[in-house]
Amino acid sequence: METTDASSEKAIKRGWDFIYRVASKPEGFDSYGSLSICCFALAGATSRDTNLRQLVRSRAQKLARRWRRLHPVVPLDATEDQVFDWVMVSYALRRLDSKDVTLKKQLSAAVEQYSAQDLLGFDPVSEAPADDLPYQCDCGLQNQRGRRSCKQCKRRLEFQSRYRVWMEALSNTYVGERCGVIFGAPYLDVLKWLPRMRPYPVEGQLDDEFLREAIYAVTHIVYTLNDYSTYRLRPEWLPQEFAFLKANVDSAIERNDPEVLGELLDTLKAFGLGETHPLILRGTKFLLESQNDDGSWGDPDESIRTRCHTTWTAIDGLRKHAWRRLNSMPNALGVHF
Repeated sequence: METTDASSEKAIKRGWDFIYRVASKPEGFDSYGSLSICCFALAGATSRDTNLRQLVRSRAQKLARRWRRLHPVVPLDATEDQVFDWVMVSYALRRLDSKDVTLKKQLSAAVEQYSAQDLLGFDPVSEAPADDLPYQCDCGLQNQRGRRSCKQCKRRLEFQSRYRVWMEALSNTYVGERCGVIFGAPYLDVLKWLPRMRPYPVEGQLDDEFLREAIYAVTHIVYTLNDYSTYRLRPEWLPQEFAFLKANVDSAIERNDPEVLGELLDTLKAFGLGETHPLILRGTKFLLESQNDDGSWGDPDESIRTRCHTTWTAIDGLRKHAWRRLNSMPNALGVHF
């Protein structure tokens, strides 16, 4: 019988092959190109397995070269989404030990045309994450904060949770700063709202999607403090967040949610939970048993972008990291938890 390690290695390889197949096709690259470069680059920088590290670094480099051929410069009139894609690619290049001074200057010029409200949906320098920011309407219009019906087509609008808004701001400002760019606001001004976001929701207290977005916010606290799975953190630095992550592993399994589960396992390992911890064992078993025939995880009827992200998080929940140890809380000077 195969060992769990051998089964995980095979599942991980199949998952990476799925993402690479998607990214190798024009429509897949258009939808998931920048994130696919980033996911391969991060795994190449943090994986313990030497063979895997070499494989994914090679793929990240190939996809990055393709990106630069298709997008030789960052246009000054780049949209917010285009700027974010370029920030992700720039971060990936840095994780591949490749710095581009010209790219940094182009990114800085493109970002400067937008305010914090434009890029993040709120201004974290002066206010907590917004709970009145509507999703983009089906007609394509991004309406202003507080509107309940679309200005263009009059459809009723749905609002993003404050945890979703915060999660995206944590990730975007952190990655931007790692590239030498202030993406709307300094990262520490986003992180400083952590005490305001506590306590976190309890399962059954509100709807499942609200709970999922709170989980994503907490996993991204970890990711932005440990440089996306580079460093271990100590549970005593973030005891409420550590307890919240542990409390939601079994519920993610019960909901058949490999995307959330992958991030939970990944971040709990960052806090020091070992491969033999019962939560890690249960989560690993579920991920190995729920992989699709094509190597992906998640609902095959969902969009390619969603399936690729679900597959990425599942892989990160399974793979072994070359953790480094931190001796003090990173990036938190002046922030009181």
